[in-house]
Amino acid sequence: MTQTPTRKPQARAEFKIPATHPMVMVLGSGDSLLRVIEEAFPAADIHVRGNEISATGETAEVALIQRLFDQMMLVLRTGAPMTEDAVERSIAMLRANGNGNGNGNGESAGGAVTETPAEVLTQNILSSRGRTIRPKTLNQKRYVDAIDKNTVVFGIGPAGTGKTYLAMAKAVQALQSKQVDRIILTRPAVEAGERLGFLPGTLFDKIDPYLRPLYDALHDMLDPETIPRLMAAGTIEVAPLAYMRGRTLNSAFVVLDEAQNTSTEQMKMFLTRLGFDSKIVITGDVTQVDLPNGTKSGLRQVQDILGDVPDIHFSRLTSEDVVRHKLVGRIVDAYEKYDSAAEADKGRGGQTGK
Repeated sequence: MTQTPTRKPQARAEFKIPATHPMVMVLGSGDSLLRVIEEAFPAADIHVRGNEISATGETAEVALIQRLFDQMMLVLRTGAPMTEDAVERSIAMLRANGNGNGNGNGESAGGAVTETPAEVLTQNILSSRGRTIRPKTLNQKRYVDAIDKNTVVFGIGPAGTGKTYLAMAKAVQALQSKQVDRIILTRPAVEAGERLGFLPGTLFDKIDPYLRPLYDALHDMLDPETIPRLMAAGTIEVAPLAYMRGRTLNSAFVVLDEAQNTSTEQMKMFLTRLGFDSKIVITGDVTQVDLPNGTKSGLRQVQDILGDVPDIHFSRLTSEDVVRHKLVGRIVDAYEKYDSAAEADKGRGGQTGK
């Protein structure tokens, strides 16, 4: 006797979009947002008629779709835009949070409290030059919240997760709100395959390329005309890590970028520069260490040393938090998979990658 597969409970939901929100904002130009939703829920039937949307399918999926549109409306009410990327990330957050069965207040069916997509996507950090800097993923929001709550925060994750950019946005916000008197941005001048001594120009010319990404981010967040004035006054300082030795950094927001390229001694030196009324954010990717062979990364070691110290927080971002081209996240995942396989093969006494 052949058993008939158990059919999952079906449901239908209808929701009306208020007239204050043009449907193009909800569905996207050329229905681009609607296509993202339909691709994410292939088993559900989603229909649009005028300003009414209906969804039919499995109960859990329909509940998630309804909650998705509720969250989209909350975002749109704040004036923040909905993009294809924002919709994809909202769906991922809702799936991770009780499969859409929460109570609407950030609490999942299992009772665990977590942030809603609207809370993540509408948290404004800084508005500058016609654009607003916001976290785009749940981990990014928690990273930003950790910076508010702790004196020292480590942002550890792969390239493209926004760890440095968000830290710098928080630094500019702190300066503008007079929480600190100055911003200090620093990086270790460690080369990836080149030697400083062989580069042309003066010492400043040799070091400048390593600090250029910090300058570029500053130009995104401040009026470019004010940056030279702020730097001349010492309100903003961009300098190599070696320039921090022997100093005490009071009333400052300090960002150490590319911290995976600090030695253990440099990391200790930097952390002990902390002065009164200051905040430190340290960012890096422990999978991209450019230190000479045999030199231990200070960022790797510090996690074991300071993991249980109060007022120090470690935020970890993953490939899911990459906010660059989608391919970057896939590249990160591919390298992690390759490295894991190589480690496993090494443990068996074999060799990988030849």
